[in-house]
Amino acid sequence: MEAWSENILEFFFVLTGLSMAYTGVRVFFEKDHPARLGTSLFWVLLAVTFALGRLIPTAVTGILVMLMGVLTLFNQVKIGNIKPASEEESEAHSRRIGGKIFIPVVSLALIAILIAQFTPLGGQVGIGVAAVASLAIAMALTKAGPKMALDEGDRMNRQVGTVGILPQLLAALGVIFTTAGVGDVIAGIISNVVPEGNRLAGVLAYVLGMVIFTMIMGNAFAAFTVITAGIGIPFVIAQGADPVIAGALAMTAGYCGTLMTPMAANFNALPVALLEMKNPNGVIREQLPYALIMLAVHVALMYFWAF
Repeated sequence: MEAWSENILEFFFVLTGLSMAYTGVRVFFEKDHPARLGTSLFWVLLAVTFALGRLIPTAVTGILVMLMGVLTLFNQVKIGNIKPASEEESEAHSRRIGGKIFIPVVSLALIAILIAQFTPLGGQVGIGVAAVASLAIAMALTKAGPKMALDEGDRMNRQVGTVGILPQLLAALGVIFTTAGVGDVIAGIISNVVPEGNRLAGVLAYVLGMVIFTMIMGNAFAAFTVITAGIGIPFVIAQGADPVIAGALAMTAGYCGTLMTPMAANFNALPVALLEMKNPNGVIREQLPYALIMLAVHVALMYFWAF
């Protein structure tokens, strides 16, 4: 069954790669695109890393990622001329479909949870199956054909742009930090700052460390291993804190950092791109007060509940 799960997951990676390759090919044939060759190359390279990542050497994948970085650095990846639906068309679709538009979204979450909880396929395969199923449901509701689905996927790819690769890069960064022993370095630095045996100082260091590292890495999961090894275990759990409670609160404290950083592309950069917001930090600005309140709540909960 494990082999089946891996093969199914690889199939979804290939589908993702094909979607990105479609964007690359379309851009290549757009003669009026302001950065046709660079943008097309970026999407084709990204497609290769998804669709053929299992077959090509890791060193080659690294070179492809560096090339994508160079294209981004020199501003060679641009949206181009995409034609959004007119306001009249959007209103007409809204009146026709109404609240049914939420059915595919709810279906995606529900199907993914059911597969993850009640089958041996796992959560990642569950998300892939749910994504395909919800796409089919959306196409049935809207009476859209495969061509429209491809075109809308292309539009979303372009609007998201280079930000879309951040989650993969940040996940890799977390692995690198852990392997390089960054947690041990942090523990050495914190030991010179946090008074030994001071529970409140340890809790503050643990919570703030999770928040700050999540803001840097854009991913609370990537920050959790490093900060727990460097701060949580020696300065909180070693003083008698319940590891289950302290660890759970540390993880959710990291999400306070997620709300305050543009590095959390899925949460803060994608909505800006998809909603075409004028302020690139508009989402973060609205979330900031709530993040700070939750940060204070996490400090109090860990101090009074974990010990």
